[in-house]
Amino acid sequence: MRLPRVLTTLAAVLGLLLGAAMALPAHAHAHDGTAAPAQWRSYWVDAFNPGIYTPAQVTNLVKDALDVNANALIVQTARRYDCFCNNALYPRTDAAIAPAPYDPLAEIIRQGHAAGLQVHAWVNVNTMWNSATPPRSPDHVFNQHGPSATGADRWLNKKADGQELVGANSYVDPGNPAAADYIVRAIQSIVRNYDVDGINLDYVRYPDGSSTPTHSDWGYNDVSVARFQQATGRTDVPLPSDEAWSDWRRDQVTNLVRRIYLGIWDVDPHVRLSMDAITYGHGPQAVGGWQATRTYAEVLQDWAGWLDEGIMDTAMTMNYKRNWNPDQALMFSEWSEFLADHQGERQAVNGPALYLNSVADSLSQAREALRPTPAGHTAAGWSGYAYATPSMNVATGGVAGERAKLVQALTRGEDAPFRDKAAVPAMPWKTAPQDGHVTGTLALRSGAPLDQVPVTLDPLATRGEKITRLSDGSGWFGFAHVEPGVYLLTLDLPKGVTGPPATVVRVTKGDIAEAGLPPFREVP
Repeated sequence: MRLPRVLTTLAAVLGLLLGAAMALPAHAHAHDGTAAPAQWRSYWVDAFNPGIYTPAQVTNLVKDALDVNANALIVQTARRYDCFCNNALYPRTDAAIAPAPYDPLAEIIRQGHAAGLQVHAWVNVNTMWNSATPPRSPDHVFNQHGPSATGADRWLNKKADGQELVGANSYVDPGNPAAADYIVRAIQSIVRNYDVDGINLDYVRYPDGSSTPTHSDWGYNDVSVARFQQATGRTDVPLPSDEAWSDWRRDQVTNLVRRIYLGIWDVDPHVRLSMDAITYGHGPQAVGGWQATRTYAEVLQDWAGWLDEGIMDTAMTMNYKRNWNPDQALMFSEWSEFLADHQGERQAVNGPALYLNSVADSLSQAREALRPTPAGHTAAGWSGYAYATPSMNVATGGVAGERAKLVQALTRGEDAPFRDKAAVPAMPWKTAPQDGHVTGTLALRSGAPLDQVPVTLDPLATRGEKITRLSDGSGWFGFAHVEPGVYLLTLDLPKGVTGPPATVVRVTKGDIAEAGLPPFREVP
């Protein structure tokens, strides 16, 4: 369960104290009496391999994390809409974990926190299921909204040619409003019921497997296409390369991230939101800019924009490149530079693929990941993928043996990058917020949502800027990190809908201002 408010306030004060460590020189040592410097260090702990299946595995995981001087663990919790936990909207997993009442998430929180480690619940957002055998729970999304569902209840993502399944893999379309609602509520249930330090979003994007790297072939769920047609006044089914269609689909992911961010803030404003950021191919500086990357164009994931808007606290870049391959080594360098230089007022962590590299190459990548760029910026830290596969040589060296070599390389010797302990970087925008947020919902008297209505937040005698956003398929809208003050919120209501076209909202530091809007009336 969540900590009492007085304890979360205390946590905020402690966060400020930790934040002071960010100004310490990199050579400060935990063992010489000074505070540890701030640098993120973690393993991704996937749930397809041993790690949290039993209490004994959790004990080993915590020890292994401490051995490498990590300060956080990103633990896969919601894998394919099944939960390695007992108390969330997601049903309990069918995986071969220890029987109930064992709760993997609760156990790693208990042991991890006792050892001084942060625990971040890794949630797969748009991956529905990956087996020819359906999940046992009748409440699982695959059974409720997968291949057997029809109409708006069918949440499956679909390609332009009608393909929904890739082998046994199925995906959720973020443009389906009911699916987006479920995702937000499920994540909130984890934050509400477990003392997690953060939520880590994976697959918060469109699937792979498109015909070209310049656009996505996905997003053709019938509800999504109908919403796009309604928004644009078009009657055609857009081509995958249609620029307006690509922008609309990308906006669905961004709006979902915004809802998750503010939804978490509403439950516990101190919980960190991170995500696993795509870095396919060469970096932006080599392909003509951010919008020309496969990240932005092919899988429709605008994580650089999310950092800029402040709706993502930390981007965990999946910088999965083979250091022994010259072309991929160049890609690693390009993305390392971009992610460090584009953190803005948030944070980006460099996440190399341990499983693609020898221990020696992983050491080389760790050094590069934490090196200042020519512009003088440094990534917030390092996360290794993955705990279960600490090197490409586990088949010959064994998992334990290769992990021991990795620990030796990263922590032993005067120049070892993780020789000394480090603190998780603080989030001053959360521990001592200087701005606030606005949310609201637009609906008819019948309860039907008002979708894609322009909502404008206009400052009245305050320093804030004028911003316009669209309501989503549930009628929800949100503005994150708005300057404190009084704002006029105006609505561009569609033809045939009448009601108050404006209201006044007051934004205060650290709070969410709910725009109280009455139900609207349809007129002939």
